Amino acid sequence: MSKKLTSRSEDYSKWYNELVVKADLAENSNVRGCMVIKPYGYAIWEKMQAELDRMFKETGHQNAYFPLFVPKSLFEAEEKNAEGFAKECAVVTHYRLQNDPDRKGKLRVDPEAKLEEELVVRPTSEAIIWSTYKNWIQSYRDLPILINQWANVVRWEMRTRLFLRTAEFLWQEGHTAHATEKEAIAETELMNDVYANFAENFMAIPVIKGIKTETERFAGAVETYCIEALMQDGKALQAGTSHFLGQNFAKAFDVKFANKEGSLDYVWATSWGVSTRLMGALVMTHSDDNGLVLPPNLAPYQVVIVPIYKSEEELDEILKLSKLIISDLKAHSISVKIDDRDTLRPGAKFAQYELQGVPLRIAIGPKDLQNNTVELARRDTLSKESVNLDVLTPTIQTTLEAIQLNLYKRALEFRDSHITQVEDFETFKDVLETKGGFVLAHWDGTAETEKKIKELTKATIRCIPYEAKDEEGKCVFSGEPSQRRVLFAKAY
Repeated sequence: MSKKLTSRSEDYSKWYNELVVKADLAENSNVRGCMVIKPYGYAIWEKMQAELDRMFKETGHQNAYFPLFVPKSLFEAEEKNAEGFAKECAVVTHYRLQNDPDRKGKLRVDPEAKLEEELVVRPTSEAIIWSTYKNWIQSYRDLPILINQWANVVRWEMRTRLFLRTAEFLWQEGHTAHATEKEAIAETELMNDVYANFAENFMAIPVIKGIKTETERFAGAVETYCIEALMQDGKALQAGTSHFLGQNFAKAFDVKFANKEGSLDYVWATSWGVSTRLMGALVMTHSDDNGLVLPPNLAPYQVVIVPIYKSEEELDEILKLSKLIISDLKAHSISVKIDDRDTLRPGAKFAQYELQGVPLRIAIGPKDLQNNTVELARRDTLSKESVNLDVLTPTIQTTLEAIQLNLYKRALEFRDSHITQVEDFETFKDVLETKGGFVLAHWDGTAETEKKIKELTKATIRCIPYEAKDEEGKCVFSGEPSQRRVLFAKAY
């Protein structure tokens, strides 16, 4: 067992980095700014992926796949989108290497193999997808198109952190085409709701739904909807975005359709996505100084069984019982594994599963066999109880439900206790520095004020919450009139 994690209160950033590595979620790779997602971490991502994929398909979406490379001319066609991502782009200029005559055994780019047109490694796929949709759409009968793709993207980040910000990351991106503005807006709102549902009911993370300001809006969007979560260090994390693109991309790629009246019109569009950044959110929302704390709905396995024995005969009896327990739990759709390795003592196994956040641990020893009981330990509360085998499966079912609910309630209480309403800029700055969290404050609606506040405090407007009520007031910074409060925070 490796040494204890750095305390969250001592150094939150160091605690996070240590935990991701020690819990076997991911590690830095030899490629600058990129990560290797290890099997345990990828198993959590697969659970996320499976649930989201199910939710997408239930709302009528289909999966497809589009190229990794985007011709530079296509990328430039939607100017705002190209400008928004230009600084993060990786670009392919040549297609072949050759031996370097000046350095034996070394390779260099073949100067004769220069591409006629440079290729952008996708930072997002609107350009390649909308150039494709042009061939798919002629009539209103071809609409709507409801497509999602699971893919990787590259954004050449200078400062990286595992899961939260890497040069390459995994994500899904939905791209839909509609005949009317109303239908496209409804799609944008629907997918933001899907993300909120997933975050709260599977990740056990409470989120605030809202709309981004023009400054924070996705490049090329008319409106960006989002869900915002709060981490334990008081910083916000954007957990998902859904964009109403209007007709911007349809006009850029000349995607028109014949409507029911027989006239030509530009298609209305949306895009929406979440990424492996959600893994970072999961770690930072629930985990503690002992390691990961995983919600049962996303844990790779919800229960682990650890035999405790001194002789082979005792082990044989425990394994027989364990097989019966495993069979019954699996019949009730509960994921379970047994750790019968003889290379680690039970205490080391307990420490490993505590570090990796397995929701429930069952320990079975000789005395348990005699008493027809097992010891059941909860990861979220670190509590233990003796449970009779006759009621083990229903007890585990209700306990898993209780853990899922407890994690959500705990995160909600923390989030709600860290939403502070302020009236003046001095209090605004003081809350950000001493308490952290979300700050509800009036804003005069100008990009200039938004920029100045960010420069002075590093806080950004996370969103204009759906629930923001019309309320006359004065901007917390400029003192100019304001019609509603918005949500500020320092953020990842």
